[in-house]
Amino acid sequence: MQEEIKELNPLGYKPVGKLLKSLAIPAIIANLVNALYNVVDQIFIGQGIGYLGNAATNIAFPITTMCLAIGLTLGIGGASNFNLELGKGYPEKSKHTAGTAASTLIIIGIILCISVRIFLEPLMISFGATDKILEYSMEYTGITSYGIPFLLFSIGVNPLVRADGNAKYSMIAIVIGAILNTILDPLFMFVYNWGIAGAAWATVISQIVSATLLLIYFPRFKSVKFSLNDFIPQLHYLKRIISLGFASFIYQFSNMIVLVTTNNLLKIYGKNSIYGSDIPIAVFGIVMKINVIFIAIVLGLVQGAQPIFGFNYGAKNYHRVRETMRLLLKVTFSIATILFIIFQVFPKQIISLFGEGDKLYFEFATKYMRIFLAFISLNSIQISIATFFPSIGKAIKGATVSLTKQLIVLFPLLLTLPRFFGVEGVIYATPLTDLIAFTVAIIFLINEFKYMPK
Repeated sequence: MQEEIKELNPLGYKPVGKLLKSLAIPAIIANLVNALYNVVDQIFIGQGIGYLGNAATNIAFPITTMCLAIGLTLGIGGASNFNLELGKGYPEKSKHTAGTAASTLIIIGIILCISVRIFLEPLMISFGATDKILEYSMEYTGITSYGIPFLLFSIGVNPLVRADGNAKYSMIAIVIGAILNTILDPLFMFVYNWGIAGAAWATVISQIVSATLLLIYFPRFKSVKFSLNDFIPQLHYLKRIISLGFASFIYQFSNMIVLVTTNNLLKIYGKNSIYGSDIPIAVFGIVMKINVIFIAIVLGLVQGAQPIFGFNYGAKNYHRVRETMRLLLKVTFSIATILFIIFQVFPKQIISLFGEGDKLYFEFATKYMRIFLAFISLNSIQISIATFFPSIGKAIKGATVSLTKQLIVLFPLLLTLPRFFGVEGVIYATPLTDLIAFTVAIIFLINEFKYMPK
């Protein structure tokens, strides 16, 4: 039975280039559409309300990042174990893994929604909201908090659907929600004159639709057939899922810490600069959304490679693991380099899409964007390597690579550089971190392949 599964699954014999293309393109499209509708959301808010609206959504963004941390931990961890067990020939274990991940996502989503609503104002203040930004951020987050359970479910179940080999359906579920959000944004904001509340409700409705589409896929899984008992959370599987997805949690949770810290540092040091506090916070939010476009493409490629890594490592086809990694790094680096050129040549034109501002606003925005995105080519390699390790069951190594970037390097630089260079120090912390984290990731990868059987 085990050998039959290994032989029949195309992950084990189909050419790696074709596999990566078929699995990655739908993931890239889904991620890119998801990223773009967030960008379009910001464009509508910036055009309708101004940069204070963009600043408000930036203050709210750590909550989304927390959802990403939890959702990707359970989703990527669940998908990794799902494919590892299939590769070993144990479909029953794959079923229990996916069911435990899905039900846990629902439970945590409800708890997180209630918590955010109870502690809304202190959360916004702790995330760096100034007096001008607080009102907008509370209105926006107060509404989007209703969508947290649906957002969390969508983030986590999407990798499970891809792990079943249906990357196209996972893409469609996200794309439909994104298109709906893009349609509802201008309708609610400008036709009904709901302002920033309209953008929030558009987001919630689109999240509900995407989550529903992913929920109804479970009876259609191709590699396994579920029963209701499979969705009863089992601690044994949950521990395994969390261990494999821990690198994703570390990356996203440390992202949240960095976001909150950066907002507060920009608030403090911006106040003592010619730019004030509101401009740096708004610009940081916009540049982060632009960066999400780059991240979406790289993660789509990595997510496409993940089932190939997991299945072939579990089946001991180590030569295919190496081949997949070489191809992945070439493609991610090439795409990141193209984006780097675009971001460096046209920063003002890109920033202008998000609304008007004075001379100081565009001066700071252009400088921040060029510096913040200076080493995205190296960052693409670091992200690929960090996600590779949990895909082959080595969660600690993946967590270490992620932790090195966000907490061990970036966080200390954020706390140190502004003391000497003011608000400029906040800007330069990210590219310095990208350079150091890239070096560490390469060392880990070389060492892994050195001892991996041929």
